Amino acid sequence: EGAELATGGTRRGIVVSTLAEARFFAAGGFDDILYAYPLPASRLEECAALAQRLQAFQVLLDNPQTLELLQKHPLPDGKRWLVWLKLDCGNGRAGLPPTDPSSLALAWSIAQDAPETVTLVGVYAHCGNTYSCRDVPSIQAIARATTAAVINFVTA
Repeated sequence: EGAELATGGTRRGIVVSTLAEARFFAAGGFDDILYAYPLPASRLEECAALAQRLQAFQVLLDNPQTLELLQKHPLPDGKRWLVWLKLDCGNGRAGLPPTDPSSLALAWSIAQDAPETVTLVGVYAHCGNTYSCRDVPSIQAIARATTAAVINFVTA
């Protein structure tokens, strides 16, 4: 019910952190889901099933090996993998540093080298480094720094 309220009844544009959540929401009629965890190779088949079933099942990618994996396992019927490039803007848990040239190279590779099988939807950053903040100004500072890092990356 909360997800339905949060999406204004559209059942679109939700973010989940587990495939169990993705399956739950898909069973409930949600058809635009972002799996906000860098795609593990061991879960490729589960993700492929959701990508085939839903209008838009999106995954995070944070390394060239995962891009290669997706290219080697195209979705049937002309569907493409929908990916977000995961940036690490200070959380230190997952993703690529937005200032690392290899991050931009991977974004270009997704967009240029795999258009038949993979579509770059956007970039994704999670401010998990706010969890240890003790006050609002600290949280706002991290949000501003993350926003600036993402904008600089996208601009580049």
